[in-house]
Amino acid sequence: MTVVKSTIPESARQVTGEALQSTLVDLLGLSLIGKQAHWNIVGPRFRSIHLQLDEVVAAAREFADTVAERASALGLPPDGRPETIASAFTLPGPKDGWVRDTDVVEVMVESLEAAISRLRERIEATATPDPVTQDLLITITAELEKQRWMFAAENVSRED
Repeated sequence: MTVVKSTIPESARQVTGEALQSTLVDLLGLSLIGKQAHWNIVGPRFRSIHLQLDEVVAAAREFADTVAERASALGLPPDGRPETIASAFTLPGPKDGWVRDTDVVEVMVESLEAAISRLRERIEATATPDPVTQDLLITITAELEKQRWMFAAENVSRED
């Protein structure tokens, strides 16, 4: 079997590989959280939040593919197997069964905040070893911050 050779030094590849794999797990998990909430949301804001969840899922899936392909380009086999995601995923998610629209908003804000926080750590970690991956992580962070803002805006009460 031919192994894809990396264009960066081994020490940089290791740091970059860890950042990409962790990001892949977070993005695939985030897409599952979004779909679970999408299927089970109830409440007066059902439609708008239901549609917004589709945006998060689409972005997470697209970025997951980009992250996995970046890893492959560096000679790092990405691991998106269900058992890998299940064992490594730690973002907060919705409870089972029907979920009130207000609870969906809350869990999405929490999940996105956690993912963003971890991405910012990876941005810092990849600055020197691989600025190309760092740039990708910055782009992902910007989109997730936009989605977090949109969900957080849903939680503002009339009294605020």
